[in-house]
Amino acid sequence: MPLQHQDNNEPRRRFRLVNLILIVVGVLLLLSSFLPRPAMQVPRVPYSLFIDQVNDERVARAYITQDQIRYELKQPVDGEPPLLATTPIFDMDLPQRLEQHGVEFAAAPPKRPSVFSTILSWVVPPVIFILVLQFFARRQMGSGQGALSFTRSKAKVYVPDEKSRVSFADVAGVDEAKQELTEIVDFLKRPQRYALLGAKIPRGVLLVGPPGTGKTLLSKAVAGEAEVPFFIISGSEFVELFVGAGAARVRDLFEQAKKKAPCIIFIDELDAIGKSRSGSMGVVGGNDEREQTLNQLLTEMDGFNVSDKPVIVLAATNQPETLDAALLRPGRFDRQVLVDRPDLSGRRTILEIYGNKVKLDPSVNMEAIAAATSGFAGADLANLVNEAALLAARADRKTVIQADLQEAIERVVAGLEK
Repeated sequence: MPLQHQDNNEPRRRFRLVNLILIVVGVLLLLSSFLPRPAMQVPRVPYSLFIDQVNDERVARAYITQDQIRYELKQPVDGEPPLLATTPIFDMDLPQRLEQHGVEFAAAPPKRPSVFSTILSWVVPPVIFILVLQFFARRQMGSGQGALSFTRSKAKVYVPDEKSRVSFADVAGVDEAKQELTEIVDFLKRPQRYALLGAKIPRGVLLVGPPGTGKTLLSKAVAGEAEVPFFIISGSEFVELFVGAGAARVRDLFEQAKKKAPCIIFIDELDAIGKSRSGSMGVVGGNDEREQTLNQLLTEMDGFNVSDKPVIVLAATNQPETLDAALLRPGRFDRQVLVDRPDLSGRRTILEIYGNKVKLDPSVNMEAIAAATSGFAGADLANLVNEAALLAARADRKTVIQADLQEAIERVVAGLEK
């Protein structure tokens, strides 16, 4: 796979290299058109030497301009160049002097640029400008950051496979929540069964619970059990500095989801966009962007047909009391599933799951650790096992012992020893 990815990037790298070479060549050609050519450069001499050569009748002809006097010698001696130049000064007697000594003189016409220089000055700058724009446009398109990228959804898409698939067996301590979500899994697998009876599955399910209890993992398990694509995005990623960007991202998210239906959309931290609108009613300077995003979300949840190709919206929050009432009405997030901290049995199961990922000593008593971790969420228990493994590694042990887990509990609860 890495080799294939490298081959896919090879044409893009070549295009960038060619663009850079063309830009550099264009700049060099443009600069060369303004630089004086060596053949056009004439040695300059003092004005006094020029007068002496005129008096000695060694000057054949002279061309006078505002910034220089260019003259030719009749017979250069001792390797003198035949063409010389000097800087003119205010000399009223110069025409008479040149005439007396038989010097042909005239005012030289202004120097005209060559056709090549004219073409370069007109063609090269626009070409360089276009190449630079194309170069940066290609880079933005290659990184997925186009000119209107702020209106595109930032949701990440997970398609379950054998390696990355998450199932209900990977989620422990939330048996009641898993039981309620089993209905969603069955509907995603067999939507026709419900459609024939006229039953309507909830379009949105709200997972309510403290942070770290496994709401995101539980939603991934629903997608894994149903074997459908899974879109995940945080509520704060909808809101943008540009007014209207959040609503556009909501539309783009649901358009992508409809193309991959049946699928699941998971919105983490729903309260970031779903807070009650009563707080800003009548107040100048209310959060219009957040309200537009919320209104668009409500519209999208009302707009798709769940019986044909279902798109189930799962959302998580730890502040359900702050959500707008329109979100919780029937037809939207009308079902709330509590994902609370695990009990003793749930903590023991979670510890065993994460304990299997590290090398535990056979003498470790997970029952005692589970009893000592009352109030711990699933994320806290995962951190506990990882902290114990770090302590064992620092002590140069090959397995994690009971003392490591006990010390890890103290670290998680009280911090480092002082």
